[in-house]
Amino acid sequence: MSYEFSDILNLLPHRHPFLFIDKIVSVELGQTIHAQKNVTINEDFFNGHFPNKPVMPGVLIIEALGQAAGILGFLTMGKTPDKGSIYYLVGVDKVRFKNPVSPGETIDLYATISSEKRGIWKFDCKAEADGKNVCEATILCADRPK
Repeated sequence: MSYEFSDILNLLPHRHPFLFIDKIVSVELGQTIHAQKNVTINEDFFNGHFPNKPVMPGVLIIEALGQAAGILGFLTMGKTPDKGSIYYLVGVDKVRFKNPVSPGETIDLYATISSEKRGIWKFDCKAEADGKNVCEATILCADRPK
């Protein structure tokens, strides 16, 4: 199945400047997602991080991974924020940053469902840019009524 940018807007409550998914490349419902974030120099956070050596903040890479995981969760459950469901980031474990991300790069975001218990979803996540490992993390999200 192919996805449009409007699908991202339907599946996430986030909007500019806090929407970090530009494209859904592929999804296997109940299993995995591959999404992308295009990193551009005009992003607000580059004004201060760092002006002479722009690097995307690690916490925003984690947020992008969480948003990709959220899309996978929503698609798997057949829910959307408009239908009264919200997906909260509730935990991040085993985080490791391997390489910086600079303007002009595209981050490939991968999330795989590890488990789900009582509305708490656990995802094994990784981010890559230009074929390099950028970040790995275990992300926990909670499905709750909006």
